[in-house]
Amino acid sequence: MKEKSQGHFNPPLLVVVADEACDPEALRYALGQGAIEYEKFLESGDPDVAWKPPQDEWQSIALGYTSGTTASPKGVVLHHRGAYLMSLCNPLVWGMNEGAIYLWTLPMFHCNGWCFTWALAALCGTNICLRQVTAKGVYSAIEKHGVTHFCAAPVVLNTIVNAAPEDTILALPHVVHVMTAGAAPPPAVLFAMSRKGFRVTHTYGLSETYGPSTICAWKPEWDSLPPDTQARLNARQGVRYTTLECLDVISTKTGEPVPADGKSMGEIVMRGNVVMKGYLKNPKANEETFANGWFHSGDLGVKHQDGYIEIKDRSKDIIISGGENISSVEVENSLYLHPAVLEASVVARADERWGESPCAFVTLKPEVNKSDEQWLAEDIMKFCKSKMPAYWVPKSVVFGPLPKTATGKIQKHVLRGKAQQLGPVKVSKL
Repeated sequence: MKEKSQGHFNPPLLVVVADEACDPEALRYALGQGAIEYEKFLESGDPDVAWKPPQDEWQSIALGYTSGTTASPKGVVLHHRGAYLMSLCNPLVWGMNEGAIYLWTLPMFHCNGWCFTWALAALCGTNICLRQVTAKGVYSAIEKHGVTHFCAAPVVLNTIVNAAPEDTILALPHVVHVMTAGAAPPPAVLFAMSRKGFRVTHTYGLSETYGPSTICAWKPEWDSLPPDTQARLNARQGVRYTTLECLDVISTKTGEPVPADGKSMGEIVMRGNVVMKGYLKNPKANEETFANGWFHSGDLGVKHQDGYIEIKDRSKDIIISGGENISSVEVENSLYLHPAVLEASVVARADERWGESPCAFVTLKPEVNKSDEQWLAEDIMKFCKSKMPAYWVPKSVVFGPLPKTATGKIQKHVLRGKAQQLGPVKVSKL
């Protein structure tokens, strides 16, 4: 942040990392403008400085911003108590040992690295950093540095399972634990990761809850189930973290908890010490978000008989077609099973007959012949018909790269804009 001094704004201190990927000319220019090289910056520190704790645990420790997947990023103010509770809870629920070797594929700026920036210090762990996240870089770090743990959004897992053979290794030298969150992971991706030898732990949370705050805790009885069934169960968002006081799914109409039947949909809400102080200078958003004493996530889900929650969609991503609700997440899960699909995202598109219908935006795998996109679209729709109710099947398929935020989340608001530009799906005339 810029500091005000004598009526002027002073530029912030710029620290640059002079590694092999750094452009020498850019480095010289930055240093000439008052920047400082990272190692020199570290040397300027005082190891004997007397650390002072906060006067109150409610004092702010960090300001971060939501990812902007809804086109309205907000400043999230976090407090010291939540930070240290989450930093200690992460290793506890994940079973991380002292001396863990942790690979950073998750951006440190995203929810303070899900608080693992602090957790690794508590564990005396080793941090392995990548200039650029690639499947080759991940496998190389595992082989070279003995990486034991890393966190990643599902988009990164998808990159790993679809990596070219020359970018992978024949077999993992040891079990590598992976925590995934940031979006609902398709079961197909979880299944593929497990086949490659990774042990994936699925968590769920938001910037407002310091990152992950629920976990799909693995049950011993799942070990004997078929791998695809294990992946489907592991795709659920699970139960609350140890340090989260309350977690529930409540009716958006009555505010009462929905029955634990795996069908009744409601909004996922949370309460406790690992929830933010509030949004920066946004009283209206705070009033809405903390209505009736709960933090309202905006995510719609169900609660199963065993108490595990499962996300079905964001409230604004539900597609209403002919008066029926369609979960874009479940349609996407089916699309990921198609052998030609690398990435998929589904949004509502205007429809002359049904009001709205699913529109699938798809990125094809590199090896797929893309010369006949019409045939591919029809094949994908035919495939979907075998996996889901007819009214859930996308009425239109659009090919191309998907827009993402800096944290790897697909920007559905951009896709909704593209769907709007396409105009409504026309009624077929025989």
